[in-house]
Amino acid sequence: MRRLAFLVALLAGLMTVAAPAAARSGVYPDVIPLPDGFFPEGIAVGTGNNVYAGSLANGAIWKGDLRSGAGDILVPGTEGGITVGLAFDDRSGNLFVAGGPTGTATVYDGNTGATVDQVNLGGGFINDVIVTRTAAYFTNSFVPEIYEVPLDNRGGVDGPARTIALSGDFTFVPGGFNANGIEATPDGGTLILAGSAAAELYTVEPATGVATVIELDVPVTGDGLVLLGRTLYANENSLNRIAVIDLSADLSSGTVVEYLTSDAYDVPTTSARFGSSLYAVNAKFGTPATPTTPYEIVRVDRN
Repeated sequence: MRRLAFLVALLAGLMTVAAPAAARSGVYPDVIPLPDGFFPEGIAVGTGNNVYAGSLANGAIWKGDLRSGAGDILVPGTEGGITVGLAFDDRSGNLFVAGGPTGTATVYDGNTGATVDQVNLGGGFINDVIVTRTAAYFTNSFVPEIYEVPLDNRGGVDGPARTIALSGDFTFVPGGFNANGIEATPDGGTLILAGSAAAELYTVEPATGVATVIELDVPVTGDGLVLLGRTLYANENSLNRIAVIDLSADLSSGTVVEYLTSDAYDVPTTSARFGSSLYAVNAKFGTPATPTTPYEIVRVDRN
């Protein structure tokens, strides 16, 4: 609990920081309750109507149905466990999980919850993950580096992790939450990274770690990221909104064209896309995380 209290305080202090069918209001619920005390941060959409959320409190993973809103614990929590970012690989049906201060990347079977693989990445805070056809990439918020876990053509781990030092335009703020959300272009050739403490977004060359700032018309304190074509959705957690960014063709610049919000938002940290909707988890960093604190997933229409 001491680790959890430290994490809550740290995050709260930095809060300035197959195609699915369309999810329609009235058919798919706008708010899906998670277990009391769950304390979510990451979310991923799987096959069909499946959705997953991870717990900062004990590392548990909840699996639910976006249409019915019903769900249950897929991976039980453990003492000292923590689940931050999640990514689903549709080839294998596996979940890739960032382990925060545990320094690990864990792969779970998305159907059974069984542990498929685990990779030690090192110290710091392993925050988020994106899966491409050839690798899973993990961010570290406390160290200026990311990690590449190679994958075979079935989505299985295919060798040791490679540490990629971030350079170029990347701004590292000592003591801050730095590299946070991560996305990738469809071919996996370019990564997009949120630098929360610096309120900057970057493109990153995975081969070299060279980061180039994306010139925006207004600052964006990004947390979770979702990329769809040339539209980037960036959760701005404590502002209770998602910035919708129109990126240039070469990804060098972007314009914030609107903000998505909901009366039900309460520090939405990360989002996942399902059809014409975005689903975000409410981390409620400003609310004491107790065993009876209610948490939820919130749906909004995307543009």
